[in-house]
Amino acid sequence: MVSIITVNYNETTTTCALLDSIRRQGYRDVEVIVVDNASRENPASIFQSQYPEAKFIRSEQNLGFAGGNNLALPQACGEYLFFVNNDAEIEPGCIEQLLQLFENQTNVGIVSPLICYFPTANVHSPPSSAKATAGKPSTIQYAGMTPVCPFTGRNRTLGERDPDQGQFTKPSQTAYAHGAAMMVPRKVLEKVGPMWEGFFLYYEELDWCERIRRAGYEIWVEPRARVWHKESLTLDKMGTTKTYYLTRNRILFMRRNFSGWRLAVFYVFLLLVTLPKNCLSYILKGDYDNLKAFLRGLFSNFRSTTNFPKV
Repeated sequence: MVSIITVNYNETTTTCALLDSIRRQGYRDVEVIVVDNASRENPASIFQSQYPEAKFIRSEQNLGFAGGNNLALPQACGEYLFFVNNDAEIEPGCIEQLLQLFENQTNVGIVSPLICYFPTANVHSPPSSAKATAGKPSTIQYAGMTPVCPFTGRNRTLGERDPDQGQFTKPSQTAYAHGAAMMVPRKVLEKVGPMWEGFFLYYEELDWCERIRRAGYEIWVEPRARVWHKESLTLDKMGTTKTYYLTRNRILFMRRNFSGWRLAVFYVFLLLVTLPKNCLSYILKGDYDNLKAFLRGLFSNFRSTTNFPKV
């Protein structure tokens, strides 16, 4: 059995589209768990009436990405757990391909499918038909990632914004899974533990992958499985929130996963390059709201009250 877990936050219609795509899957041995992360209006009646096959959990406070997903774990019964963003849709055959990778490779700790941007011109159609109608290649969002550089705290997503011309066809190891869609065996979850909830937004899956790798497992991408991603419908409306958490959590990720001289070099780069460069960029644009969010995210890491467990 595969437990498919998704978190809804003020996007009930979008989540329903994901649930419809799950119904189109040929693989039937699944359970679906929807966690509502304190949406303004409780969507319980909609999900329970239209999708009775899904378990529904309501949180009375917004627990963030990791907290929302982790809330489903006590009720998940699957041998594999498939975490999927609510603003994604799963292409038929995706689950079988991911499971096949676990069968073929003995040491996989977590795997993500190929993730493509949803064809926005056809948002009300299933993505497969939308792709056909569009008459042009789909656009890749994720086909793997490079490791985070210990000096700059940055990494690169492979294939991002490239047209999908069949250049990614074989499964391969990668540095990180993508939080929009990632499958984990229960045995790995039990050994490593769930995602750390201290990030709230962004970097949870990168931090988790570091822990999974330290436990002796490999991170893979399976491009023969595909998920279509509508790219953070909620967060696109939250510019300063995004700036704050990306800044805060990049530094927090480095503090949790690096130490010694490598962390010291990162701090030097942060203060001598990242800080002046970003401040100047925001000032020249007249974007003082994001400048404040950037500075809050940066300096929140240096307060004495910022406590966190090292990995």
